[in-house]
Amino acid sequence: MSIVIEQPVEARLVAAAPRMPSIPATLHYDRRDPFAVRMTFPAPATLEGVEVCWTFARELLTAGLHGAEGHGDVRVRPYGFDRTVLEFHAPEGTAVVHVRSTEIRRFLRATGELVPAGLEHLQLDLDHDLAELMRDAC
Repeated sequence: MSIVIEQPVEARLVAAAPRMPSIPATLHYDRRDPFAVRMTFPAPATLEGVEVCWTFARELLTAGLHGAEGHGDVRVRPYGFDRTVLEFHAPEGTAVVHVRSTEIRRFLRATGELVPAGLEHLQLDLDHDLAELMRDAC
């Protein structure tokens, strides 16, 4: 069974530069980091001209389908009939993208089949992680 899910999505860029009406983005989930989701934007869609990856909680993405969520760098909320707004706040500026909610739901279903919500902690190997930290400290 795969431990990684990657799903391309079409993001409609609302506020950022350079201006592009829609951009291909990728949602990414890795069972080894079960609480997190990553969304990657290609270089042409960013101010720096390099690929940009945002990491945020899977729970934030799930909750943002139903109501406004997030108070930090990433905020998610429903918009209209079948759109979800993701806001990415950085010192350089704010990017606001719309993604079809059906694409997000499909991605979240796939992540839920890989690691059911509420059971993320079972994927963590705390003994291994602690051993790695201790090894690096010496």
